[in-house]
Amino acid sequence: MSKMIFVNLPVTDIAAATRVYEAIGCKQNAAFSDHQASSMVWSDTITFHLLTRDYFATFISKPVADAHAGAQVLLALTQESRAAVDAVVKAAADAGGKADPRPATDLGWLYNRAFEDADGHTFEAVFADMAAMPAG
Repeated sequence: MSKMIFVNLPVTDIAAATRVYEAIGCKQNAAFSDHQASSMVWSDTITFHLLTRDYFATFISKPVADAHAGAQVLLALTQESRAAVDAVVKAAADAGGKADPRPATDLGWLYNRAFEDADGHTFEAVFADMAAMPAG
């Protein structure tokens, strides 16, 4: 079995959160989705589980953080091109997220922009041309 990652995120509104993840290219897995969870498949090995804040709290013993007020994790999603970086950031914003909560990084060989989902979780969209990376 391939190694996989399931990123569990607390959300306020399942439908609103699902729209953002669909906009960035995820497909919902109905078998693991209901009124308190939306399973959003990014790739064969990466799935985002969007859980209502109350449901998320049943899996932990700590308070559920508000991603609008602070950050505990920064998720980076690689893209195939600079244009794809721009497109995914625009798609997230158009679906209810927020584009560019910080300035973009453009090193020529590396291009990185950020977006937030509807609940304030921050993602980086990254394109890197490793063949053009400076030596050293």
